[in-house]
Amino acid sequence: MRVLVTGGAGFIGSAVCRLLVGELNATVLNIDKLTYAANLTSLRPIEGNPRYSFRRADICDRQAISGIFREFDPDAVLHLAAESHVDRSIDGPAAFIATNIEGTYVLLEMALAYWQRLPAKQAKRFRFHHVSTDEVFGSLGPVGKFTETTAYRPNSPYSASKAASDHLVRAWRETFGLPTVVSNCSNNYGPYHFPEKLIPLAILKALHGEAIPVYGQGDNVRDWLYVEDHARALFTILSEGKVGECYNVGGNAERTNLEVVTSICGFLDEMLPGSVHRPHEQLITFVADRPGHDRRYAMDITKIGCELRWTPRETFDSGLRKTVAWYLENRWWWEGIWASGYRGERLGMAASQPPNPTRAKSGLPRAGQ
Repeated sequence: MRVLVTGGAGFIGSAVCRLLVGELNATVLNIDKLTYAANLTSLRPIEGNPRYSFRRADICDRQAISGIFREFDPDAVLHLAAESHVDRSIDGPAAFIATNIEGTYVLLEMALAYWQRLPAKQAKRFRFHHVSTDEVFGSLGPVGKFTETTAYRPNSPYSASKAASDHLVRAWRETFGLPTVVSNCSNNYGPYHFPEKLIPLAILKALHGEAIPVYGQGDNVRDWLYVEDHARALFTILSEGKVGECYNVGGNAERTNLEVVTSICGFLDEMLPGSVHRPHEQLITFVADRPGHDRRYAMDITKIGCELRWTPRETFDSGLRKTVAWYLENRWWWEGIWASGYRGERLGMAASQPPNPTRAKSGLPRAGQ
């Protein structure tokens, strides 16, 4: 299989490229704009493989994307390129509108033109797989899970831009016949994760003895998915999914944000018995909640399990342990980022919600307290 991967230098994209090339013997062309969160060192395990190549390109560039389709002649497109940080979408929505909506439109147009020129046999095999998020569905109450038929109710500029791109993909299928599939995933975590998201940020803050910020009282709930499990799910959907269908991908691992950070601190206490920052839990600091913070996400993964026989291999505890250990063993990957770039500063502030940090005491509040 020849797969055109967009955003392959990002967190999920690099995991997909490593899987496709390193284990599944696919030929991959990775196109990435190389914005702040992209990191080509995440692809070091496959960078010398003759079946892997990289092209720096913006998915909004029609001429570049058209040329790439002609030159590479893909059997499938795995579309992951996106601006993805909710807090950054609050501070600067324009980039999210441009990349997530306009970029997806350009990619669909170029894919359609390419697909329409293919010989019948090759056209029948072609797939356009659009990767989206559970955040398009909005916020859940204390019970229930998102299914593939849950109505869209995005609450942030990020999730609204992803919802728009999902609808564009559906429209290109229904109107023009482009063979598309869509997947919506829960929160990913694992190795090579840029340190602006909760888990890598908490790990690196704790390692440096800095305050670990937790929004509100930490009782917002997410369903956590180990990134390598997600990569396998994406290949399964790409190769076996039914055209026109949507598939939810999750880890069956609901945790409050506070539970996640407390677990990280526990692993660090265990793995770094000589650390002067033990117990790391003392570093947890509550800060003012971000605007429009969805209360809970949870994914019903019955469909992908029954129809495509995919289930996550990692539990939350096993995946988190692997993740913490990876950051301890691979300082070469993140030390340059931490020293010269993003240091976990607060993003996504609203003028009406100034920060109000409170250092956590003993007896940390749990969900509902």
